[in-house]
Amino acid sequence: MVAEARPAASLILLRRGGRHTDRGVEVLLVRRSHEARFMPGVWVFPGGAVDEADAGDDEAAHIACAVRELREEANIQLEPGAELLAWSRWITPEPVSVRFDTRFYVALAPAHSPPRPDGREVIEAGWFAPAGALGRHTAGELDLVFPTVKHLESLLPYSSSGEVLEAAGHRDIEPVMPRVVGRGADSRIVLPGDPGY
Repeated sequence: MVAEARPAASLILLRRGGRHTDRGVEVLLVRRSHEARFMPGVWVFPGGAVDEADAGDDEAAHIACAVRELREEANIQLEPGAELLAWSRWITPEPVSVRFDTRFYVALAPAHSPPRPDGREVIEAGWFAPAGALGRHTAGELDLVFPTVKHLESLLPYSSSGEVLEAAGHRDIEPVMPRVVGRGADSRIVLPGDPGY
């Protein structure tokens, strides 16, 4: 029996420019607790399941969830009226027992907002250049999961947070559901359009 995918939201928070312009794109990643039931110990974008506290219509509830999770996990409060722009929508593959239908948003961080992990759900947090995070992952220094890797890769073409936000306004958001092909050590994840999907 296939588990139902729960509605969820995740926020790709971008660091502001200003003095940091020469650093290019930087995003907030948080490290989940090793005791977490879902994806323990890995670095992800802040996010979680939509719950009853996230009022509003479908889109508003997802945005409220992303804002709430950022506040709860990294102690960063977005400014009133902050714009969250849709970036992607990913659905956990069917063979996985805990599944989410996650909408990813991009937004600009408030000025001077260092992340402070809650110490329970999230144990570390920091700003990373996408290429730097991917390089550390390849070197075995940063534990990333497939969706995080793919979202970091999607940010590589952009040289500033402004470019990312501009691009978000022109993206067609189609649900992506990766598939797991093969078994055991021979299994791999494929995306729509990949051979074997």
